[in-house]
Amino acid sequence: MLTRTNTKNKDELSILGFGCMRFPTKNGTVDEDASIALIRECIHKGINYFDTAYFYNGGKSESILGKALSGGYRANVKVATKLPPFMVSKLQGAQKIFSTQLSRLQTEYIDYYLLHMLSDINELERMKSLGVIDWLEELKKQGIIKNLGFSFHGSKMDFEQLITAYPWDFCQIQYNYLDVNNQAGISGLQLAYSLGIPVIVMEPLRGGRLADRLPKEVLHKFHSYDKDSTPVEWALKWVWNHPQVTVVLSGMSNEEQLEENTQIACDMIPNSLSDKELEVFDRVMDIMHEKTKIPCTSCGYCMPCPFGVNIPGCFSVYNDKYLLREKRNKIIYIRTLGGLSKQAAYASICTECGKCEKHCPQKIEIRRELKRVKKEMENPFLNTSMKIIRRFMRISN
Repeated sequence: MLTRTNTKNKDELSILGFGCMRFPTKNGTVDEDASIALIRECIHKGINYFDTAYFYNGGKSESILGKALSGGYRANVKVATKLPPFMVSKLQGAQKIFSTQLSRLQTEYIDYYLLHMLSDINELERMKSLGVIDWLEELKKQGIIKNLGFSFHGSKMDFEQLITAYPWDFCQIQYNYLDVNNQAGISGLQLAYSLGIPVIVMEPLRGGRLADRLPKEVLHKFHSYDKDSTPVEWALKWVWNHPQVTVVLSGMSNEEQLEENTQIACDMIPNSLSDKELEVFDRVMDIMHEKTKIPCTSCGYCMPCPFGVNIPGCFSVYNDKYLLREKRNKIIYIRTLGGLSKQAAYASICTECGKCEKHCPQKIEIRRELKRVKKEMENPFLNTSMKIIRRFMRISN
């Protein structure tokens, strides 16, 4: 496993980091034993950076990581977790969350601590006014927090204001070959680098879409250049090609994904892609942008919907209709959003309360897009179809 040096503190960090949001599942819930085994296998393969958060997997993510790192593993890795500002209304609340995190993680210190989804300069100022920043700085002095940063999903302008407003130790941004000009984008990546602030990259596969949901035109473009390289390899290599990137996070959920990603990480150095390979990416980006209707990454921050809408699920089926030319899209829509579950979760259940939009990292106008989904994916016979399928499958309300 190759490493890159954190220019701020000289930590040698594995270029592949483990994102602890998409653990293995069993019967619809996180498989704790499989997750612990996967984390430890990551360490054996040289991964030393693990990223989690207070509310990932309903709080289970931190606890599982803590268990996995017990028995001597903790000293060999860097743990990153996050404080959610949107859940903090007073200093005592932040302190309680942090205490819970230390307990879950079974550790006395956090290597990389982030303000989670810091939205704009106003939110940073609010954290300062509550005394949260002063408190975090005191924890740094005590060695309880080693590095202080923030994760970001907002606009370029907001990122520029945030990255220059405080002497951050690092930052975390969404970045992939579809997001060159979205969110922080390439300009934000370069700005952070120019300021000497290490960058951790999340969503390199854009919620998995760049791994197994590519249009046939994109696959053809990749295969015409190199028939042996997978879409995952193309996507990860593109991000690692940037010298400004320190660590790339991947939410691996099985050993096959781990094996593929670690193999790719074995020999990927900055600026190693050829001009012809970069030209392939230019054409691929054009194709994907032409076909993507709603820029949802299925991160789940908009969930749960208080009325039961599976927002990422609705958008995923809708996008696949165009990206993959899925002819069975309405059947899939019914099957995955109510036909085979105890509670329906389709778009028309939306009451337009707007709660979801406040938490969407992509700033999607969710209410408007759900109306589009409803119009194209639903019909007057939807409820009847649901009832028939549910009765046939013996699913009760």
